[in-house]
Amino acid sequence: MENTNIKKIGILTGGGDCPGLNAVIRAAVKTAILQYGWKVTGIQDGFEGLLVDGKARPLLFDHVKDILDKGGTILGSSNRANPFEYKFKVHGKLVTEDRSPILLEKLQSMEIDALMVIGGDGTLSIAHRLHGLGVPIVGVPKTIDNDLASTDITFGFDTAINTATDALDKIRTTAESHHRVMVVEVMGRYAGWIALQAGIASGADIILIPEMPFKLEKIYEIIKERVRTGRHSSIIVVAEGANPEGGEMVIKKIVEDSADAIRLGGIGEILADKISSEIHVESRETVLGHIQRGGTPSAFDRILSTRLGVGAVKLLAEGNFGRMVCLRTPHIDSVPLEDAISQLKKVDPDSEVVQAAKAIGVSFGI
Repeated sequence: MENTNIKKIGILTGGGDCPGLNAVIRAAVKTAILQYGWKVTGIQDGFEGLLVDGKARPLLFDHVKDILDKGGTILGSSNRANPFEYKFKVHGKLVTEDRSPILLEKLQSMEIDALMVIGGDGTLSIAHRLHGLGVPIVGVPKTIDNDLASTDITFGFDTAINTATDALDKIRTTAESHHRVMVVEVMGRYAGWIALQAGIASGADIILIPEMPFKLEKIYEIIKERVRTGRHSSIIVVAEGANPEGGEMVIKKIVEDSADAIRLGGIGEILADKISSEIHVESRETVLGHIQRGGTPSAFDRILSTRLGVGAVKLLAEGNFGRMVCLRTPHIDSVPLEDAISQLKKVDPDSEVVQAAKAIGVSFGI
């Protein structure tokens, strides 16, 4: 049954950008207007837009008519504006303040009756706390890392692995031409989904993921055996959160004023240097980095994003607040936000896809 109390909704995108965000925004705006006659306000730069004046604007058909195939987000995004732990500097010192009361006042002054939040675990955690304060809110799962446990897949992931696979295909020709070991570091934070899927799709020889700590000696053995049998090039795909057995993940830097303070990265360089120095096989590293976040979303992500955007508006219309839309193949479903953020979805080392990779000779360095 339609919630007749809603006249206007707000939409924001939080956390890192990813392909498909604009497709969600487009679907939500069109559904809200066509199906329910609602007004839609686009909130800019994540939750920052609800804490700072002048960062919101109406969203009409004309604003979303040509954005289905565009990467990024027309609303802008941020992972530095947690309203419950808003960080700013006073006389050079970092200060934390709870600005959620300001956010609640802002929603009221803007006459926003309900809020749609598109983001990953950090953004959805904030959404869950806002729901606890009485905000009518729903979430849409977004992350290239595919690490949200309550949905079969997050939008943005398919495009990311296609981008990584394309890069790996190109890198292979260089590896073969120069008889090198090419170590390619991909994103994923604490989960190995991008490395696993892109590694299999590109025919990688070794895949290293956080869920399966690797042994350096095993990697050396595999490379030396490949060289001995006439295979003078190798491709290693390593997730940024992968680590050697008994070792730690490599932290690139700490960003104190960010909600996601830990920046992983550097394992690819370390691994390439060790291969070169320990077994004297020429090795190079490539860090794909933010190329995985950008560009045109795949057809799969455009369709999934559209379905999730429509599903989120439907949740609002039904008054099913405090929930996140999700894909439970083949249907769009929903789960409580509390369940959506309860744990990260990680690769199961005993899963069929890992066993399939092993069956065709892929090593996980164990």
